[in-house]
Amino acid sequence: MSDGYTPVVGLDTAELMVKVARLYHERGMKQQAIAEQLHLSQSRVSRLLKQAAAQGIVRVSVVPPAGLEPDLEDEVRDRYGLRDVVVVRTGSLNSEEMLPALGGVAGRYIEATLTGEDVVGLSSWSRTLLRAVDAMSIGRTRLATAVVQLIGGVGRAKAQLDATRLASRLCEVTGAEPYLLNVPGLVSTAAARDALLADPNFVRTAERWRDVTVALVGVGSLSPSPLLRDSGNSVSEDEVESLRALGAVGDVVLKFVDSEGRRVGADLDQRTVSIDQETYLRIPRRLGVAGGEEKFEAIRAMLRGGWLNVLITDDTTARRLVATSD
Repeated sequence: MSDGYTPVVGLDTAELMVKVARLYHERGMKQQAIAEQLHLSQSRVSRLLKQAAAQGIVRVSVVPPAGLEPDLEDEVRDRYGLRDVVVVRTGSLNSEEMLPALGGVAGRYIEATLTGEDVVGLSSWSRTLLRAVDAMSIGRTRLATAVVQLIGGVGRAKAQLDATRLASRLCEVTGAEPYLLNVPGLVSTAAARDALLADPNFVRTAERWRDVTVALVGVGSLSPSPLLRDSGNSVSEDEVESLRALGAVGDVVLKFVDSEGRRVGADLDQRTVSIDQETYLRIPRRLGVAGGEEKFEAIRAMLRGGWLNVLITDDTTARRLVATSD
């Protein structure tokens, strides 16, 4: 017929499924157009497409672009029971050299996954997160309602500039209201910490910790990063040795854990101005950005202990995580 009508009288269900599937998937026709052309109801076209998929007549194949590692991401996610994993190909780059790559991917991921209603918790002393927020662009749409520091953000002058820029930049690109901790992350005595906890500015920020929907954190190895070390917020060498004797391999917001992700050195909390463990572990999305050989033990421990449920890391670290998950 000249109007393109294709009669379907006498076609059995299998033939009809193939015909509908080819029109939909190969020719890109909409279901309504297929229904009109074949003189079927649109609901029947929809059912035939579902049947075609269920019976293997239609098989969808996803071909990832070069540079992506979806299978490896799935393996890490499934082995550790995570919500999501992003793997960044960094080849033979060392930990210092891979910072821009990890940070750039993390920035784009954060932009894409914030809902506009999120309350973002932020650790203060992460160079990778600093790279991430620098990679984010200012848009017209608000990405979060609040940015809340999870650990004290005051330190020595040079490092303090970076910590302030991290929080300020994240507020700028997300359109969020800042809740900052204008106090050190680590103080000399429990009495000094108690005095800070009574400060109204601290209370204002700490009250928002229970509202945080996504935490953005770096993962620290037992040896502090240059930014944390320069900030004056890192533990002393004697304390590092004590933590090592307890089996510590790394930390998130100065919460140290052993290789199985179990908390050690909790007495340090008496001098740490940061979110408490219970509140932190209730945050729905706990996103860590970290990679490199010296961070491997700490990253694996954080995954084993549930301290992170979203991970952005390099491909070498991801393969090691799959090979040594048990």
